[in-house]
Amino acid sequence: MKTQAIAIGSVVVLVAILVAAGGCQAVRAGYETASYRVIQSDGAFQLREYPTLQWVETSMGTTSGDSDGSFGRLFRFITGGNQAQQKIAMTTPVYMTATATPGNSTQRVMAFVMPKDMVATAVPTPSDASVRRREVAAGRFAVRRFSGGRSSEREAEFLEELQGWVAARGLAVADPTPIYGYFDPPWTPSIFRRNEVMLRVSEPLAP
Repeated sequence: MKTQAIAIGSVVVLVAILVAAGGCQAVRAGYETASYRVIQSDGAFQLREYPTLQWVETSMGTTSGDSDGSFGRLFRFITGGNQAQQKIAMTTPVYMTATATPGNSTQRVMAFVMPKDMVATAVPTPSDASVRRREVAAGRFAVRRFSGGRSSEREAEFLEELQGWVAARGLAVADPTPIYGYFDPPWTPSIFRRNEVMLRVSEPLAP
């Protein structure tokens, strides 16, 4: 009887895991994702071609959470906090990267990508001066996909793995600044989260 109970319990746990995984995928599938074309797949690594993307971005603080209000500022923008009072559909992923500042330093930013049918001239002007529009040029990116929660330690770990994969294939890094993409809301169990780190690359290095 004890063995039977353990077996039933294991099945229940398995079913719960499968239901949770399906639920997370359904939530993620409900949003438009930044479009790309896969050129090469290698396990958790991919080489992709991205079209030009329209972003709205805002500066982030030094903490790993949203205590700086960066997500809230972007969310207000897409829910009508812009000069056109236009509502814009939420997309995935939420991007995090760094950008140069006038003082020759870098600033961490969080960005929402605009729907693919929205051209640059159609992106409304933000009402909040701390939210900026940005066009990200089309190009080729190497990507490492991973799950789990977000932390600077994990980001550094998977960036190092991606850099190693890029080097092993003789690809040239066109921009060493990584871009991190987070696809799921914070209440998603970490094991089911889809996260990515990307590096812009160009043609293979000359032999």
